[in-house]
Amino acid sequence: MRFAGKNVLVTGAASGIGRATAILFAREGARVTIGDINAAGLAETAAMIGDAATPVAYDAEDHASCLALVDAAARGRLDVVCNVAGMLKWGPTEEFAVADFERLLRINTTSVFVICQAALPHLVASKGNIVNIGSTSGLRGMIYTAGYCASKHAVVGMTTALAAEYAARGVRVNAVCPGHVTTPMTQQAPPAGDLDWDMVMRGMPKLVDGSCAPEDIADAVAFLASDQARKATGSVLVVDGGQLVS
Repeated sequence: MRFAGKNVLVTGAASGIGRATAILFAREGARVTIGDINAAGLAETAAMIGDAATPVAYDAEDHASCLALVDAAARGRLDVVCNVAGMLKWGPTEEFAVADFERLLRINTTSVFVICQAALPHLVASKGNIVNIGSTSGLRGMIYTAGYCASKHAVVGMTTALAAEYAARGVRVNAVCPGHVTTPMTQQAPPAGDLDWDMVMRGMPKLVDGSCAPEDIADAVAFLASDQARKATGSVLVVDGGQLVS
């Protein structure tokens, strides 16, 4: 019960990593505000959790919606923010629409900043913490993912910058960088076209059965958010089945 009495916000909670994270925090005693644009999936997650969950539908591309989500989560107090919501779109750079590049940045990066900015005064008061979801693509360039890599490199940079800025005020800020995780997002059909699949496969996990389940990432998020990691801030925890191993 590492989070007994804690109020936690988890975005992207309609499926995948966000759902697994919300369930784990609730199982360990937290009250969780769960946010996602997918209202049906969000309701399913809330039903899995029970009374400890408060679902709030929101749109990560809408700043006012992000602020309303934080307001809903921070009634009384806010102890932990888990920025999990994100999108993945990939394909050959010369064919990649600028509109899709910009949308990746709005959802994966700008929304994280907006939520962190709104949550920080509450976290200063509670001496709480933030755990952002980065990616191995936020640490190393991956073929056909220039936009996604740009968005996740920015999340990693934001995490370390906020950690430095808020350490003296008692707020920890860390990130988990997953490799390949089996979620609805990663099971999308590949883009059409002549892709260099040999290069794509070089970025896959090296461990036997190295692809992660959402619960593997949720465990890492909960560790960083817990008192077990009370001395960790600005940390970037890679959970990738050896994906970045050369």
